[in-house]
Amino acid sequence: MGYFMARNIATSRQSQSNATPVLLYNRTLSKAQKLVDQVGSSVAQVASSPAQLATECDVIFTNLGNDAAVQSVYNEFAKALSENPPSRAKIFVDTSTIYPALAGDIDKLISGFAHCRLVASPVFGPPMGADAGNLVLAMSGDYRSKKVVAYLTVPGVGRKVIDLGGNIEKAPTLKLIGNGLLMGANELLAETLTLGEKSGIGAHTVNSLVKDIMPAPGLIAYGERMVKDHFDGSNGFAIDGGIKDSMHIRRLTAEINCPMPAVDIAHQRMITARSIHQEQKLAGTHKWDIIDWSALIAGSRVAAGMDPFDSNKSTHVIPDD
Repeated sequence: MGYFMARNIATSRQSQSNATPVLLYNRTLSKAQKLVDQVGSSVAQVASSPAQLATECDVIFTNLGNDAAVQSVYNEFAKALSENPPSRAKIFVDTSTIYPALAGDIDKLISGFAHCRLVASPVFGPPMGADAGNLVLAMSGDYRSKKVVAYLTVPGVGRKVIDLGGNIEKAPTLKLIGNGLLMGANELLAETLTLGEKSGIGAHTVNSLVKDIMPAPGLIAYGERMVKDHFDGSNGFAIDGGIKDSMHIRRLTAEINCPMPAVDIAHQRMITARSIHQEQKLAGTHKWDIIDWSALIAGSRVAAGMDPFDSNKSTHVIPDD
């Protein structure tokens, strides 16, 4: 996701006069270098550290896998800012999916430095949406800073901004709500496709019906993965990320006394899928190093007496004519 977003920001800036190369940093150097090789050194260059981003850039985007990584990187930013106090405005934009309270913590950390502001801007959409620059961005934080970020990202990274006001925790909260919706929908989709297969109708037939009556992009994309057993998480959304998000959503619902049973079930299904996959890795029978969160259908399949990841191995019930 972050790769596509960084690429689109870098390439979209080239239409501006006197545009300087975008600085990129990834803990895996080869990933940043791959992007530079793709767009050219006049468009992007590799930074040596997060500190270089904090000291040399006016707008710093972060897209990280979990809360611990976000906290660690922003601590590095804070250290760099302490050693080299900024003399002009800097905007830090976190596009990660994190717990809302952490957004509040890093906002306090960053805004403690002169001229520095944080914008929380998690994004909605699959990797293919990021590739196409078709994401939806939720934003909260300082108004003027959000205007700058929106100018840099729409169009290019996304097609729309949802402005949630000045409370920095609002955008991460909406992101969790949206992911909870998609998570619950995926669980229901998985149950429905499993019933279709077990009943003899066929998962592909049921998936075609879903496309006709509920043609939401997320349902279509994940439905295709499920019926085709395309569970490779290296080109999707890794199940560890899905479990991290479900834990955040369940924490949020507990804190505000608003249960979401569908998310609870999806959480259990993802843990089941991950457990089965890990056992397969130990046995050397796994097909993928990382599984996509659409593999939660494994829980429904196993409960129905079917193979978790290979629908072709299952015995189907064929109704009489």
